[in-house]
Amino acid sequence: MQAEDVYFDEETADEADIVEWYESRPVTVSTAVATGSIVAAFALGVLTAVGALALLGYMDDN
Repeated sequence: MQAEDVYFDEETADEADIVEWYESRPVTVSTAVATGSIVAAFALGVLTAVGALALLGYMDDN
């Protein structure tokens, strides 16, 4: 930017915008929700592995 392009208003120079920064809250979940998500992830992994093995067995027969 050139010096002539900068706009400076002396009337509002002393008025500053106050910005407050807040730290976000930590994520908290109940024990039941955490356990359920772990069990669901494990079950999804098992289903994926069984599906992959079944697909490999099907492809190997041909």
